Amino acid sequence: MAANIAPSNNIGSMRPPGARSLPQRASRLRDNARMHTPTASLVTRTARGWALPGIANLHSHAFQRAMAGMAERQTDPADSFWTWRETMYAMAARFDPELVHAVAAQLYVEMLEAGYTTVCEFHYLHHAPDGRPYANADAMSQALLRAARDTGIRITLLPVLYMTGGFDARPLSERQRRFGHEVEAYLRLLDVLRADAGERVRIGCALHSLRAVPPQAMREVIAALPNDSRVHIHIAEQMAEVDECVAVRGARPVQWLLDNADVDARWTLVHATHLDAAEVQGIARSGATVAICTTTEANLGDGLFPLRDYLDAGGRWGVGSDSHISVSPVEELRWLEYGQRLRAQRRNIASSMRSPSVGTTLLQGVLASSADSTGFAVDDRIVLDAEAPILSGAVDADLVDRWIFSGNANVVRDVDVAGVRVVEDGRHRERDAVAARYRRAIQALLG
Repeated sequence: MAANIAPSNNIGSMRPPGARSLPQRASRLRDNARMHTPTASLVTRTARGWALPGIANLHSHAFQRAMAGMAERQTDPADSFWTWRETMYAMAARFDPELVHAVAAQLYVEMLEAGYTTVCEFHYLHHAPDGRPYANADAMSQALLRAARDTGIRITLLPVLYMTGGFDARPLSERQRRFGHEVEAYLRLLDVLRADAGERVRIGCALHSLRAVPPQAMREVIAALPNDSRVHIHIAEQMAEVDECVAVRGARPVQWLLDNADVDARWTLVHATHLDAAEVQGIARSGATVAICTTTEANLGDGLFPLRDYLDAGGRWGVGSDSHISVSPVEELRWLEYGQRLRAQRRNIASSMRSPSVGTTLLQGVLASSADSTGFAVDDRIVLDAEAPILSGAVDADLVDRWIFSGNANVVRDVDVAGVRVVEDGRHRERDAVAARYRRAIQALLG
């Protein structure tokens, strides 16, 4: 990726023959919204409690669950994402497949107990710490798939292409070496994983970021993907990334991506925190989903996504727990709204006269984008405990608001995935065994 690359449409060949025009994509977006947005009440009263659809977690780095709470001491007067990343690299260097499996299984149990029934696993811990592939090149990916099978969660596994250390095409650092792939080896990994996918597994593609994937490599990978493959990418999370992209490519990251790739409903843009008005409109028109990871973005000091402007533009979005300093859809949704209130200095931002309930508006948003972002069209179910004190006196019309904006007690009673009950009376069926393995894994990682 040379420093003199200028913005242009020279990646336009990423668009396959017969690609949809902008009006066609907009029409598909409207069709998707009609197909996936609930038109009736989200809430059903059952003998076990209040039933709601399961929630998709659109962005996860499972191994980072092991370091939650361990990066909260000052290392620099200007601590930021970039200093946090040093702590993350140190933890990442300690993992092998068995430790990944143990930590991921614990995380997936926590997700299921909180009401997440699908996870998009953005996976870049591919090789041994020295960068050499394992004897089975998919060993780390298989550890994640095994954790999903063991716990019963649906998984969209997104192996990450990670090639360069910045927009200037500098090589990966020693600590990044285990993340790296060349295009041919990366596509081979996808082929191996797709051949072994099951009913609750989807294999998609993750481009780590524009700074980590050169334009030519992006073009080759996108051209090689099946038409139904999901594509996820980190983008515009930090202003340093935005500034470097402008300096090297002459365009902001989201602007460059929209100009140079056929971004449509198969794409999920992770974070997209720093957008200008044209980028907000551009993402909305494309039909792509934005994965907003509010608790992680707050923890890292990333900034606030422009939610109200994006909703007004008709944009699609969902939530993810990312680094897992919180594993709760309630907290992601609550703080997505609260961050907007703090910035606007008024209440009830994610609402309108047409959809006056903030909680229902938020929940409908995450449900509407789920199928396109994950590749699953599902009817998983969670049941909230009707006897929980915070839900006393609740009715259909206020149940979702009561759930999201009424304290921190987890009131998820049951969770059914693909018709199988994996959580009953608030406990995952394998909670104790998984937790025991997790404790041993943490001792090994910290020892």
